Parts: sequence; structure tokens; C-alpha cells
Amino acid sequence: MSQPHSAQTDARAALRSGLPDRYLTPDDIAEIFDVPVETVYQWRRKHTGPPGFRIGKHVRYDPADVRAYVTQRKNANQDAA
Repeated sequence: MSQPHSAQTDARAALRSGLPDRYLTPDDIAEIFDVPVETVYQWRRKHTGPPGFRIGKHVRYDPADVRAYVTQRKNANQDAA
């Protein structure tokens, strides 16, 4: 199910202005980064995306870890430039 463009924009704005005060789902991560949810699961399998953890059978992401991941990626890109 595809989200309307405004919902995707709102998710990216949330990343810039502050993540929600709750654990994020793979769908949230996909929406924030504007990628398919399958990409989020591939990142998890390959250990290349933001770190997640399991609660029972569900994967969740700590907003602080997602913010740290974004900061790390931004710094890596600036160092490579």
C-alpha cells in the first residue's frame, strides 16, 4: 500500500524535526527513508541500516538509534567528499 506524497513528506519532516517518542516499526523506517519496506528488511539482514531489535516476533527501532545512524551516514558522506 503506497502512502500519499504528503504522508511521505511528513515522515521525512519528522526525521528532521524530531522522531516520535515511541519505538518505530519497519513501515515507519521505510516511510522515513522513502524506501520499500523490503529494503528495510534487507538492511537488517545485511546489518547495513539502522539497528533494530526484536520484541517477540516484531522488529522495532529506537528513534535515538535511527538519529545516530543518520548522523553517522551524513558524517561519512561529508568525509568522503
